[in-house]
Amino acid sequence: MPRPGMKVGDFEHPVREDMLTVGQTAPGFTLITPKNAKKTLDDYAGKVKVISCVPSVDTRVCDAQTRRFNTEAAGLSEDIVVLTVSADLPFALGRYCATNGIDRSETLSCSRDMAFADAYGVHDTEWRVCQRALFVLDRDNIVRYAEYVPVIGDEVDFEAGLAAAKSLV
Repeated sequence: MPRPGMKVGDFEHPVREDMLTVGQTAPGFTLITPKNAKKTLDDYAGKVKVISCVPSVDTRVCDAQTRRFNTEAAGLSEDIVVLTVSADLPFALGRYCATNGIDRSETLSCSRDMAFADAYGVHDTEWRVCQRALFVLDRDNIVRYAEYVPVIGDEVDFEAGLAAAKSLV
């Protein structure tokens, strides 16, 4: 979660737009799958959504975060979906998933227009990537957990995010 008093300017790199807050309705999105298909927030209607934002799956911390959530997804209720969002190109996400056995969670790209990154307050404008963050949305797309990680190389709080998701089913 943002630290008390944290604002967009407190990030290691410039981040555009406002941060989401617990209790607000999550913005809709259209993201691209590794097979170049579109996925929207509506595609996950009725599910609790864990949205893990990473700068690039080809970095050590992002790889670890993506693998951890993929592993955790296997033990979660079928009412919970785990999404990893980055600005990596869709074909790069496909290669990464195939090489690393990412098959229990979904990887999605916002590379075409960065609209997701803007709407969720994670658009690192210096590197044109997603700032590391973690969101949990309930079945009605209300934000129930929001964590922004101001230092891009630091990890999210896996336990807190997963506990928030589990509490919603």
